Amino acid sequence: MERKSDQTKALVRQSALGLFRSQGYAKTTMRAIAEEAGVSLGSTYYYFASKDELVLELYRESVTEQRAAASAALQDKSGLGERLKAALHAGVDAMTPYHAFGGAFVGSALPPQSAVNPFGPASAGVREDAIGIFRNVVEGTKVPAFLRAQLPELLWLGYMGVVLFWVYDHSEDQRRTRALIDGAAPLIAKLVGLSRLPVVKPLIEEALALKARVQG
Repeated sequence: MERKSDQTKALVRQSALGLFRSQGYAKTTMRAIAEEAGVSLGSTYYYFASKDELVLELYRESVTEQRAAASAALQDKSGLGERLKAALHAGVDAMTPYHAFGGAFVGSALPPQSAVNPFGPASAGVREDAIGIFRNVVEGTKVPAFLRAQLPELLWLGYMGVVLFWVYDHSEDQRRTRALIDGAAPLIAKLVGLSRLPVVKPLIEEALALKARVQG
């Protein structure tokens, strides 16, 4: 049985999501969320110290949904391109409820100190979970040994680019984003295959070394 505290936290989260949709992220206050949920302002702050923490919770939920959907979709797929396509589509599916205020979420994530900055320390746990989805994508595929350990994070970085494109995609049902995924996934798989070639491998290794230096 779900504990009352868990029920209250879920109620606050769902109330916030509803207000983000109806009023917009910027106009929604913590007080308004508390009133919508029918709980005290103190209780709202007990579960979420700020709207940023609420957004981080929504991000965590979307990653959990993406992981579950991708895991199921990967069962009958073996090639890197098809597996990557399935994981990327699962991510877009999980984010769909948040599209109306996706731009506001991006704005809240830009400051380096933001709790929802996908590259910041506060989101390290959910970031690792997200990268884990792409580890599952790579697992069992024919990826060169020198690239295998690095590829999941590189694919996640690519996914961040897809998310940014999706945020500003106002086509019906974000069909342009879907087309981007359908075209990019097999292209990435081909590029990974080409990385075995003697003329390409040194360039990839140099790029990986640069990434390591930049990350410190």
